[in-house]
Amino acid sequence: MSAIAVVGNLSRDVVAGAAPRPGGAVYHAARALSRIGAEACIVARCGAADTDDLLPRLESFGVPVTHRTGERTAAFTFHYEGDHRVMHVDDIGDPWTVEDATSWVAAAIGGAEWVQIGALLRTDFSASTLAALAGEGRRLLVDAQGLVRVARVGALERDADVDPAVFRSLTVLKMNENEAQILAGGLEPELLRTLGVPEIVLTLGSAGALIVTGSHAERIARVPVEGVVDPTGAGDAFSAAYLSARAGGVAPVEAARAANALAAEIISTS
Repeated sequence: MSAIAVVGNLSRDVVAGAAPRPGGAVYHAARALSRIGAEACIVARCGAADTDDLLPRLESFGVPVTHRTGERTAAFTFHYEGDHRVMHVDDIGDPWTVEDATSWVAAAIGGAEWVQIGALLRTDFSASTLAALAGEGRRLLVDAQGLVRVARVGALERDADVDPAVFRSLTVLKMNENEAQILAGGLEPELLRTLGVPEIVLTLGSAGALIVTGSHAERIARVPVEGVVDPTGAGDAFSAAYLSARAGGVAPVEAARAANALAAEIISTS
């Protein structure tokens, strides 16, 4: 039985003009989970035209993968300007339905208690689908990037038009500074707590991270990274490592420290 599961769309990414490559939380989480040898499984989907190219590269990490062919593959083009990612949405992946969640996805994740939801755009997972995935006592982590991103082809747009019911199904919400400003109006723990999620992981780039629970808030020091780095997927790797630690009984602050270290290692050796 897997300790954790990762569910989401596999994407086709073009980074800084290079050849298309696999992306999405399922891909980058699998890379991280393989590195730490976690008991995990991946549940992924992409369009038929991209399956032969993208799926083998996902499976190459050795983490068990359950895949279904969809109508469309999520696709993005982006580059970095310093720490800022400039992104264009090229195509929108299929939404995950309640029927998906209660049938083949439920069978694939089995008894996994912790589930990383790899939302890439707002339409990937509705509040009702998240509620279905949270059934049977599962604990969900969602990255706020998939909540604030508008599902529209073109230059990426972000806004706060998020169904509040989404937050009721979450145990962990991971976000960066920009996403915290959009969803909570600031970075202060008291503002983050208004979202109603038991654990909030706020990543602060070179300043480390902040862990906020109902009764505690603590800063996590950054892990220095030397040389040329590729930050793509660092947040997904962080989330996977965080859930792996939480599934092993580690408290939130220590889980974040372990996740921070792994994410730094991955972006410096990618």
